[in-house]
Amino acid sequence: MAASVGTTPGGTTPAGMTPAGTTPESEKDTEFQEHERILCPDFLSVAQITEMLAEDVDGVQQKLEKFLNFRNLQTCLKEASLLDYYVSGFLWARGMDFSIIQYSKFMTLLDMLLHNLKTLHMSLEDSIKWLREVMAEIGPSHSQKNEEWNIFDVRQANAIVDYLKISLFQHYKLYEFLFFSAREEIVIGTEVKKAKGDEDSCSRIDLLHL
Repeated sequence: MAASVGTTPGGTTPAGMTPAGTTPESEKDTEFQEHERILCPDFLSVAQITEMLAEDVDGVQQKLEKFLNFRNLQTCLKEASLLDYYVSGFLWARGMDFSIIQYSKFMTLLDMLLHNLKTLHMSLEDSIKWLREVMAEIGPSHSQKNEEWNIFDVRQANAIVDYLKISLFQHYKLYEFLFFSAREEIVIGTEVKKAKGDEDSCSRIDLLHL
């Protein structure tokens, strides 16, 4: 993000001065445009969020299933898990009484965290660092000039971090397995092992890859 003190190849531009050909207004417009790119594009449209807000729990799930184009929930563990991830997040946000823009950015945040894990193979530590950086941009700021851009207040920002701790971050290894396992489907089967001479047969539940 552009700072109030610009940089040049030769050093730092003194405060109060602007590079040739620019004005304070144009710099502010550029900074605003850069800020607007945070967590863009939106994961859900305003219309989609508005539709979901009018639904009960089952309705939210059905709407998200449609929006995400999930067609194999009964047989695909990945789709079922991802749908639960997004539905749980949306219902949690409903309890926070977010505005439409806050819903939009929060749901986009959830999606970007999964994108970073799946596409960029971010570790848990890197994901936490990334979240910290993003929340510094869209959360409460100590800079008065950026106050109008703060999407979440201190209470909301802390609540979001706490929610992610007990949802995605607490189960990060499971999501890694979901994306990086060699198979798309997982079934739970029962294997009964009998060893000659054993007094008891041993049963165990195995996690099998199809």
